[in-house]
Amino acid sequence: MDWIVLLPPVVAIGLAMWTRQIYLSLFAGLWLGTTILAGGNPVLGLRELADQIVTVFTTESNARILVFCLLVGGLVALVQASGGVQGFIKWARARGWGESRRGAELLAWGIGVVLFVESNISSLTVGAVSRPLFDQLDLPREKLAYYCDATCAPVCMSIPLNGWGAFVLGLVGAQELSQNAVAVLAEAVLFNFFALFAIGFSLVLALTGWGFGAMRRAEKRAADTGQVLRPDAQPMIEDDVARIEPPDHVTPQARNLLLPVAVMVAMIFVGLYVTGGGNLMEGSGSTAVLWAVGTALGAALLLYAIPRPLREGRATLTLGTSMDWVVKGASGLVPVTLLLVLAFALGQVSQALEMGDYVVQLVGEQGPAWWMPVLVFAVTSFVAFTLGSSWTAFAILIPVVMPLAVEVALPSSLMLGAVLSGGIFGDHTSPLSDTSIISSMAAASDHVDHVNTQMPYALVQAGLAAVAFVVAGLLAG
Repeated sequence: MDWIVLLPPVVAIGLAMWTRQIYLSLFAGLWLGTTILAGGNPVLGLRELADQIVTVFTTESNARILVFCLLVGGLVALVQASGGVQGFIKWARARGWGESRRGAELLAWGIGVVLFVESNISSLTVGAVSRPLFDQLDLPREKLAYYCDATCAPVCMSIPLNGWGAFVLGLVGAQELSQNAVAVLAEAVLFNFFALFAIGFSLVLALTGWGFGAMRRAEKRAADTGQVLRPDAQPMIEDDVARIEPPDHVTPQARNLLLPVAVMVAMIFVGLYVTGGGNLMEGSGSTAVLWAVGTALGAALLLYAIPRPLREGRATLTLGTSMDWVVKGASGLVPVTLLLVLAFALGQVSQALEMGDYVVQLVGEQGPAWWMPVLVFAVTSFVAFTLGSSWTAFAILIPVVMPLAVEVALPSSLMLGAVLSGGIFGDHTSPLSDTSIISSMAAASDHVDHVNTQMPYALVQAGLAAVAFVVAGLLAG
């Protein structure tokens, strides 16, 4: 009956895809998991469920991400009320960026690639800057969520000069390999096939407008009807927060959007530098993003409160009015926060059930050496998808895979690349992943719609990655 440890995340994900009720599905999976932990007693399982939810808030990184979401909601509402969004649309159109589908999609892709320092900030910035352009051009929110997701974790792990790289480097270094850990990671980036395919594939889509499956249907819906969301969709940010009109006296200006975003991006580097003791790669990503959004919010409050001579000395927004918008925006992100709490709790329960270890033991060292890279890719994908966390998958698989690479006489960098690819694929596609949830939030998209529309693209990229790992295994073996 060891297989029972697989049921909680599988039930949660399956129900979410079937019913589109993400909150109830996560609750059901969580309750099932805590019931298993409680020896099969559903009443004791409910008590354990409450304890697991409380534990989410005691984990510092989780708590920072939850506060980050609430602050993001406040910042989004405030920037819109200041006329920053309307001003940016005019500014972008004057430069030809918002005149065409290609221009808007390339802008979203480019921002995501450039902001490789932190995945959540990347998604947030892509969504904040590009959403008004996508809405103006009748491009679906699902497409924007895809760009947010396809250029966050894949880019962060392809340019590992950030917390992602530091985390993986620490895990690799602990294995006492004969090769230098930095050299192994640098070579592994070239074998991170899924991430490379994801970045390249999304660029092709932006350049050509090509597409298929659920995403193509969403694009047709938006183009034909002007509906950027599916009817009856449940966006992660409601329209009363995602589409705020500035007061009549406010003159739309792009700087009201661009300056807070610039402060936020700059503070990421400062936060990583300070928390890393002068080393960006050793900094705390969750702390840095919290500082960044908090500083951007403070800068926006001050910027809008300063009287402007062109408005006869009148401030864009008074501090009192601004705080009202911050509270309204934060309240609009409560559903996202709840979703993250349930996803984090389910991840905790799955780890307590040792689901990842069970999967690794189940597979074992099966098959010839050339088969191992694609097998590692598949196993890591499953673990990351069901746990909703690439980092957890890395922590479970890297200590297993690195010694295995030596035993089967395959390059450590190739096997590490398989782990990285699987982790990114699972994280990219899982409805439980915080990066996917935040991508839906940044785009103000329905979360299940985001997962469903990007899944066919991700599966194509995963198929290409699997073929690449088979070829690489044959060449290396």
